[in-house]
Amino acid sequence: MTAWDVLIIGGGAAGFFTAINTAEANPSLKIAILERGKEVLTKVKISGGGRCNVTHAQFIPEELSENYPRGKKELLGPFHNFMTGDTITWFQERGVQLKIEEDGRMFPTTNSSQTIIDCFTAETDRLGIRVLKGQSVKQIRKTEEGFELVTPPAVFKAKKVVIATGSNPKVWKILEALGHSIVPPVPSLFTFNIKDKRIADLPGLATEVSVEVLSEKGKGLLASEGPLLITHWGMSGPAILKLSAWGARLLEPTKYHFTIRVNWLHSLSVEEALEQLLALKLQNPKQTLQKYAQFELPKRLWQSLLVASGIEETQIWADVSKKQLANLSKELTAGIFQVEGKSTFKEEFVTAGGIKLKEVNFKTFESKIIPNLYFAGEVLNIDAITGGFNFQNAWTGGYLVAKAITL
Repeated sequence: MTAWDVLIIGGGAAGFFTAINTAEANPSLKIAILERGKEVLTKVKISGGGRCNVTHAQFIPEELSENYPRGKKELLGPFHNFMTGDTITWFQERGVQLKIEEDGRMFPTTNSSQTIIDCFTAETDRLGIRVLKGQSVKQIRKTEEGFELVTPPAVFKAKKVVIATGSNPKVWKILEALGHSIVPPVPSLFTFNIKDKRIADLPGLATEVSVEVLSEKGKGLLASEGPLLITHWGMSGPAILKLSAWGARLLEPTKYHFTIRVNWLHSLSVEEALEQLLALKLQNPKQTLQKYAQFELPKRLWQSLLVASGIEETQIWADVSKKQLANLSKELTAGIFQVEGKSTFKEEFVTAGGIKLKEVNFKTFESKIIPNLYFAGEVLNIDAITGGFNFQNAWTGGYLVAKAITL
C-alpha cells in the first residue's frame, strides 16, 4: 500500500493546478495525481476550439463573480485572493504569455492548448509530482491517519485528499457515501434547436440582440443580450449560451421545449421601431424595402423579416400599409421562436450540479463534513457562462486548496 502526503483525484485543469501550487509551497510533500483515463488534461486540450480559453479579462472580483449562475456569492471572497491578474502572472512566470481578444477571452499567444498542457506537465516533472494514469477511484475510506483510496489495481494511503474530478457522477456517489449532499446535475451550456423558416436560410449569420425566455403566459422569465449566431440547427452565440447557463435548472423540467422572444434591434421597443419605420416610409417613398437593410441589420436577416411580415419582394415604401409595418416592427423587436431541444456547445460540456456549496469552507475549499478533504473545480455546484470563467474557478480553487494544505 503506497502512502502519500497529498493525493489529488482527477488529472484535469484543477487537479494539476492544485498539485503544482502545493508542491511549490512545500517541496518536501509527497504528492500524486490519480487519473482514471489513459490521458490527462483532455478538457484543456479541446477547450476554446483547441486554443484553451485560460481566463477572462475582468479584474474586479465583484464583476468577475457575476458570470457564475451557481457560485457567485461563494467565489467573491476567493477571487479577492486569486483571480485573473494572478492567473496571468502565474503563467507568465512559467514562460506562457496570454493575450486578450476583443470579447475579453484570454488565450495563450501561441493559440494552442498544447502550450498550457506542456507548461503543466513540465512543472509536475520539475517538482517530482507523480501522475498515475488508469487509476479509477472506486472507494474513499476515512482512517485515523487520513484516507484510503481504493482503485482496481491498488490501495493508496493519503493524509490529505483533493477531489478535482469535474462532473463525475461516480465520484459524487462516493462523496454521498461519505456524507456529502449532491445537487443533481443538469446541462448548463447548450445551444437552442429551432426549426423556423425565418432563420432556415441564415446559418452563419451573427448579430447583436436581446433575448428572453418566456413563461407559458408570455411573461419574461430570463433575459440576456449580446451576439446571437444563427446555426443549421437553430441559435447559438453568447446571448443564447448565457440564457442556457442562467436558465439551466429552469429549462430542464420543460425537456428543453420553451418559447423565446428575440429583439433583433437590441433595445428598441415595438412602438419605437414602428415610429422609425413610418419615418422611413416618408423619407424613401419610391425605394423597395428589400433593397436596403435598415437599423444596421444584416441584409439577409432584414429581407427574411420582411417576408415574415407579409411584405412582398417588389413593394416600395409608399405602398406598404400601416398593418404591414406594425407586423414588421413586431418581427424586429419581439419575434417569437419555439425551442424544441438543445445541442451541446462544441465539446465544452458543462453541467450545473455537484457538491452542495453550504458543505464547503470557501476560505480553504475544505469539506465542512470531512476534515482534510478538499475540492477544486466543477466537482462543486459551481458553473459559469462561456468565456474562460470555468477555468478561472479551477485556478482559484486549486490555488486556495494548495495554500490551505501547506499552511
